[in-house]
Amino acid sequence: MEDYTYEYDYSNYTYDNVTPPEDLDFKTHKTCFTEVSCTSLLVVNVVIFLLGVCGNGVVIWIAGLKMKKTVNTTWYLSLAVSDFIFCACLPFNIINTVTKDWIFGLFMCKFTSFVMFLNMFCSIFLLVVISVDRCVSVMFPVWAQNHRTMGKASVVVVLAWVASVALSIPSIVFRDVKTHLGMRKCFNNYRDQHSHKMIAVSRFIGGFVLPFFIIIFCYSVIILRLRTNRMMSKSSKPFKVMTALIATFFICWLPYHVFVLLELNHQSYDLEVIRAGLMVGTTVAIANSFLNPMLYVFMGNDFLQKFKSSILSKMANAIGEEGRTTSRYLSRSSSMEGSRRTSTHI
Repeated sequence: MEDYTYEYDYSNYTYDNVTPPEDLDFKTHKTCFTEVSCTSLLVVNVVIFLLGVCGNGVVIWIAGLKMKKTVNTTWYLSLAVSDFIFCACLPFNIINTVTKDWIFGLFMCKFTSFVMFLNMFCSIFLLVVISVDRCVSVMFPVWAQNHRTMGKASVVVVLAWVASVALSIPSIVFRDVKTHLGMRKCFNNYRDQHSHKMIAVSRFIGGFVLPFFIIIFCYSVIILRLRTNRMMSKSSKPFKVMTALIATFFICWLPYHVFVLLELNHQSYDLEVIRAGLMVGTTVAIANSFLNPMLYVFMGNDFLQKFKSSILSKMANAIGEEGRTTSRYLSRSSSMEGSRRTSTHI
């Protein structure tokens, strides 16, 4: 991503009327520490890296090793793995932000951008999968209890990762490195405006708009069904976790997508406004990767109990609560379905 390095790369347009980023950099400043905004974003990224690696590492440890393998832990484990890989790649961009010189070569230039979009698509696809899974469990409890297995969940996760990899390939194709005045820049080298527009719009639709409507539809169905069956109070905790995860994802990624779409018509806007917007938007998007494990911990029981119980047990409870609630609902619904069938035969 052009904005991912915090030096917004106007040269990705390859338009003659736009000043290359290197010229802007050498005219204004040479290091990140001479700009308050750049230094602030640098500090935020370091914090995101530390919290993201530690937080997602703990989630992977608990969901992968300490908890019973279930469909729900499979979803959250995969989400944590995606966030962990992304956060582990942040040091490359943090160093680039400080030095303003991409010293890691063409492969890492392509790879770090690829990982960011992989994380974006994988996160939203998994949130869609979780929403659809809950919707099916609520609407068709008997079918879900018979067919909702670990094997099928693993296949779905693999398909989500494969789709995410495929949609992230443009980062590998268009990412490039060039040298100017002795400084190397990692940037998007789009062939033409059409390619740039097609990729930006497809990412916005496939990675934001369509998933949003699918999730909203699923949750609307779930809420109506649970209210009808008076199960809303018993399912409030997992709903809080999932609602928070989904809301956080869209809030974090919305600013980025807005400014990416604005850059398609960059002639109509102040370049510095777009640059600043993408800098902030990218940082907010990155923050999503460390907020997810925080939500696992703090969306469980009430505030005082969070401090009385250990963080590890709290995280396990937050992740496992959805599975227990779903199981209770499926068991109850199955019993009700069985009773209906029995009464019909009589």
